[in-house]
Amino acid sequence: MYEILLGEYIKQERIKQGVTQEKLCEGICESITVSRMENGKQMPAYHRIRAFLQSLGLPDDRYFALLSKNELAIKTLEDEIRADIVRLQRAAPEDQPAIRAAGLKKLDKLEQLAEEGDKIIEQCILGERAALGRPDGSYSPEERLEMSKEALYKTAPQCDLEEINLGLYTYEETALLNQIAVAYEGMGQHKKAIDIYSQLLKYVKKHYSEMSRYAGKFSLISCNYALVLYRLGRYDEAIEVADMGRKTCVEYAHYQSLPGLLDIIGGCYFHKGDLERCKEYYRDAYALYRVTGTGFPLKRMQKKSWGWNSPFNTFYYRLLAFPPGLPAPT
Repeated sequence: MYEILLGEYIKQERIKQGVTQEKLCEGICESITVSRMENGKQMPAYHRIRAFLQSLGLPDDRYFALLSKNELAIKTLEDEIRADIVRLQRAAPEDQPAIRAAGLKKLDKLEQLAEEGDKIIEQCILGERAALGRPDGSYSPEERLEMSKEALYKTAPQCDLEEINLGLYTYEETALLNQIAVAYEGMGQHKKAIDIYSQLLKYVKKHYSEMSRYAGKFSLISCNYALVLYRLGRYDEAIEVADMGRKTCVEYAHYQSLPGLLDIIGGCYFHKGDLERCKEYYRDAYALYRVTGTGFPLKRMQKKSWGWNSPFNTFYYRLLAFPPGLPAPT
């Protein structure tokens, strides 16, 4: 009875959004699978159900009763690998090899559990391998771009990067689109990166019915987008985008990207000559970096954007000396 209700729920939402069975299953499975699920005659594998729900912008984390033992093992590994990727992005260089090795080991285990020809799992593995890197270090932006595109097109072969709004995307696919934009930025192709970020923000905001479920993705895209604008000297636009992400973090209590967003806003105000507002945002950003144990991204951002000996850093370290009990990073 539970399975029939879930199939009916997906059918109702699909029809409400004007999505055909063929469109919903594109890159995931045959349309007959969707038809049987909606009629209560068949229940697809859990990861396919998640893909259907995510493509329709619906929450996907309420159906653990449908997990088999193997599916549970796969989901657990996927969650752990994603956590390793976040840790890797925050870690100091000396800590990265151990984190990367642990993530790659789990990725190899995930490959062993996956069924041959399962495009969704293949996509996950390739995308996460691009993010983790190889055993001896990160992939180049060009390599990450190629791997991320290959992963995306496994389940979204019709995706047009210039018209993202025409498609339906799972959480994994939006993550890959974000990775593609990051790779373009790393290659110096700022216009392409900005175009993808702009389209992604509009898609997530419009398409996902429960923003609380996707607030983390929205704020991360906002942070990446604002950082590109900042580096191009488009400070007013960067503030607008970063503040949109900041408000999302606060409203939905999802704080992972909040320090970075505050960091960018503070930098913009510094270059606009508004030092008082710069102080306000940088003190908040620094406090959050220290509380969450993610101080290294701040140092990495400063070094990449302005250089250690720049006037900005002189101001920045003077600023951080003001709050009592908060030592400046070394």
